[in-house]
Order: sequence, then structure tokens, then C-alpha cells
Amino acid sequence: MAAKVSLIVALDDQKGIGAKNRLLWNIKKDLAHFRQLTLNHPIIMGRKTYDSIGRPLEGRTNIIITRQPSSDPDRHSDPDRNIKITHSLEEAIDLAKSIDNQEIFIIGGGEIYSQAMTKNLVDRLYITHVKGDYKADTFFPSYDHFKTLINQTSDQEDDYQFEYKIWEK
Repeated sequence: MAAKVSLIVALDDQKGIGAKNRLLWNIKKDLAHFRQLTLNHPIIMGRKTYDSIGRPLEGRTNIIITRQPSSDPDRHSDPDRNIKITHSLEEAIDLAKSIDNQEIFIIGGGEIYSQAMTKNLVDRLYITHVKGDYKADTFFPSYDHFKTLINQTSDQEDDYQFEYKIWEK
């Protein structure tokens, strides 16, 4: 059985996901939700997202996509820190599937999300919809082709109201 390709994202009412290469909020419950879902699975991200996080996320193989040709996967990968470097989304997905046959996660950023959705590479969406407009400069693409809402729950932390939604095609 092939691994399910999942995408995980938090977005606002305008589908905003970030500003100035940073998240729009710091919601501890959502960060815990993200960790619980992605722990022990490979995560795929663009180089800018990795740079904004600043470190590999523990308990997961961190697969980073870069266009920089000088980033030789063998030279820059660090198996002790669970970092692997690839040069395309397809290469990253193939690598992730060789590591985990259950589920792999695309975690951002905007360009990687856009590629994954445009190329129709995603089986499932985990969306945290944070109520409000947080003045983003980076946005999530349309996901209208995901028709089946598997689960939906509401939550709140401080002034943030949000919903967790799981969508499939």
C-alpha cells in the first residue's frame, strides 16, 4: 500500500498562511495538534520554511526542497539530525514514501503548497481554519476539488477561534 500524501496548513478567512516568512499566530493547541499528527512521519518543506523554523523538527525525517544546485543532497543531508535535501517536490515525495508507507506530510510553505495542489499530488488536507483576517502576504491555493469533509471540530485559545478540518478528494 502506498503512503497517503497529506498536506497540513493553518489559514485565516482569506486563506492567508503567513507574512514576512513567519506564521500569522502562535496557537499552542494548534502546534500540539501539528506535532501529534506529524510525529514519526516524514515532513516535506521548502527551504524558506525550514529557515523560518530554524531547526529540524524532532521525531520526523525533515525533507527540505531547494532549487539551489549547490545543495548536494549527500553533502548537506544530515542523518543524525534527520535532514534530507531534495531538488523537487516529486523527488521529496518519492523519498518520503521510501521512509514511510503510511502517511507523509507536506508542511509548507506557499510555493510548495501551490505546486502540490496544482500537480494534484495530495490525497488529504488537514486544515486549521483560524477565524479572522491576519493580513497575510502568502496565501493557500484553492482546494475546491477536495469534496469530502471527513472530520470537523472547533476550539479556542485566548482570542483565537479555530476549526480543525480534514478533507479528502
